[in-house]
Amino acid sequence: MADSSYHNEEDADLNDWEQAEKRAIEAQELYENGDLQDALDKLGEAVAMNPNCSSWHFNRGLTLDALAQYEEAIACYQHALELSPEDVEAINCLAMDYTRTAHYDLAIELFEKITKIDPTFEPAYCNRIIAYTEMEQHEQAEEMFYLAQQLNPECPVCFYNIGNSLFTQGQYSRAIWCWKKTATLDPSHPQINYRIAQACWADKRYDHAKEYFLKELRKSPGDLETLLDYSVFLLETGQTQQAGEKLRWILELQPDFAPATFYLGEICRTEERLGDAVRHYRKAIQLDNHCPGARYRLAQILMAQGKIEETCDLLTAELKLDCEDSQVLLSIGRMLLQIKEYDAATHCFLRVLDNNPSEGRAYFGMSAVLMYKKDIAGCLQFLEHSVALDIPELTAYTCAALIHCRQNNYRRAACILNKASALLGNSWKLSQWKIKVRYFEMKQKCVDWFQLRFTRSPY
Repeated sequence: MADSSYHNEEDADLNDWEQAEKRAIEAQELYENGDLQDALDKLGEAVAMNPNCSSWHFNRGLTLDALAQYEEAIACYQHALELSPEDVEAINCLAMDYTRTAHYDLAIELFEKITKIDPTFEPAYCNRIIAYTEMEQHEQAEEMFYLAQQLNPECPVCFYNIGNSLFTQGQYSRAIWCWKKTATLDPSHPQINYRIAQACWADKRYDHAKEYFLKELRKSPGDLETLLDYSVFLLETGQTQQAGEKLRWILELQPDFAPATFYLGEICRTEERLGDAVRHYRKAIQLDNHCPGARYRLAQILMAQGKIEETCDLLTAELKLDCEDSQVLLSIGRMLLQIKEYDAATHCFLRVLDNNPSEGRAYFGMSAVLMYKKDIAGCLQFLEHSVALDIPELTAYTCAALIHCRQNNYRRAACILNKASALLGNSWKLSQWKIKVRYFEMKQKCVDWFQLRFTRSPY
């Protein structure tokens, strides 16, 4: 009886293992057919029946990566590594997901662990390029590229990754060369022509940019990201009609795509059809409450119409979207100054300085806030910062010169105006300011002479 029971349990365990194996095989077929969610469900069933197979946890991680569910994928790779601690493929995938979720130190630590286990595992160097690029450690990224090249000089992903590093540094020609190399080695690499187009655009090679945008769209005519970027490219290069056609094509493919509606508003604003622009901006907000830029543009139009209260509400809402574009933040800050929202304007200028401490226009904005608050000493301090950073706005120099004149510091005022002449050219307005400073200085000297002359004791 005991023997029979033992064999029944053994048979049941064997049956469960076979069922789990069957589901894992079905999951593989579903994954290859692109049925990712069904594949994930089958793998979940397999793991529930047999949680001790590391490859199934690994495959679950791969499937979750394909679904862009990186946090869940991390947990799966960790389970796989509990069962197979030195599986370099699993360690590599875990490190990549740490990179995707901005845990760069953890990613680097794991890539280094791989090289200790297997120094010839090329992806550990290739993928580390991405992590170092995100950390803005471009020298280390380039070092990883050359190490990877020693193991596989024809790796298209390596050239793609180092191209991203070069693009981030503004080295567009080198980035283009690397991405063209990727395209040669792997013509099917996702969006490679699109990336080349972006680099050509940034490098002002507009004809080449258009050529590569069209190459990408011939491969993937329904790629909304490429279509949208191509539309913006056409808009920025003055091809407004073509840009509008592409944006309307996007909306035929996906009517609720808010960015396309927003850029139709941009076309209307460029053509001074402000009523239509307002309609498009409002619709973009309705389609996507987090649509960046729509409230800002709407506020610009409404402010010009004197609708101050709604302008303030729109700008406040735009700032809550965590805008990081320095130009937009500076513009919002200046608009808030005009409607006397000084604290909100300060917030804008300080956010710009957090991202770029050498942005002279942000210091100039802060000086204006302090001028309105009648903090003359603080205002002058920020003006001096903006002047030291060679700000290309004449008003910064003339305001600083005026304050120095009121403090009888005519030499410093003249020095500031001379610097403005060297940077901006000696305009009529600047010449008039120099004359004023000399006049104020001579006037003060006369006052000082008379005071000295008539207060001197005759004895």
